[in-house]
Amino acid sequence: MIDKPKFRRRKDARPGEIIEAALDVFADHGFAQARLDDIAERAGVSKGSIYLHFSSKEDLFRAVVTKSIAPNVAMVRDLAHSGDADFVQLMEMLPRLLGQVLKASQVGAVAKIVIGESRNFPALALHWHNEVVNPMLSIFTGLIAAAQHSGRVRSGEPRLFAVQLAGPVMLGFLWHEIMEPIGAEPIPFEDLLHQHVQTMLRGMLINLDKIDE
Repeated sequence: MIDKPKFRRRKDARPGEIIEAALDVFADHGFAQARLDDIAERAGVSKGSIYLHFSSKEDLFRAVVTKSIAPNVAMVRDLAHSGDADFVQLMEMLPRLLGQVLKASQVGAVAKIVIGESRNFPALALHWHNEVVNPMLSIFTGLIAAAQHSGRVRSGEPRLFAVQLAGPVMLGFLWHEIMEPIGAEPIPFEDLLHQHVQTMLRGMLINLDKIDE
């Protein structure tokens, strides 16, 4: 039996299937070069079906960020507010958690798109900031401020500490997306973050007894 094209087997797709296809196409081609025709083909629907759920390619990209990337922020927020781990334990869990995010999602690819095309599409960069960057920084700013209040962390601007923590995370994502594909030596992401967190904790904590070696 000859397998028919997907768009003949299924007249329409749920928005989630279109978003998943869009994420793959955006990751492969970037935002400007991605075509709705390619997204429709990947999703197995007609181009017109996309417009039943999304008003434009920009609207679809915003949905990709909100539905595919932002849930990772919610996962970190839930962990931070669970009360099951103290500040040091949360920091030491960060490398493994973000390593899982890198393997399970296209967050690095989307970040690369936003950085590369932010001047031409500033509204998309603003959406990325509002849905991903600022919430994540706010989570760690709050954790650091609470640890300062309890006497665990030395004085300093909490949000700047959070930005310092985030720097190698972004570098690791972008190295994986930009440098490794052109043949650069891979950087073991979780090892990078583990070493970075240990270094940061030694600079931030007043009492170093609980830091893992």
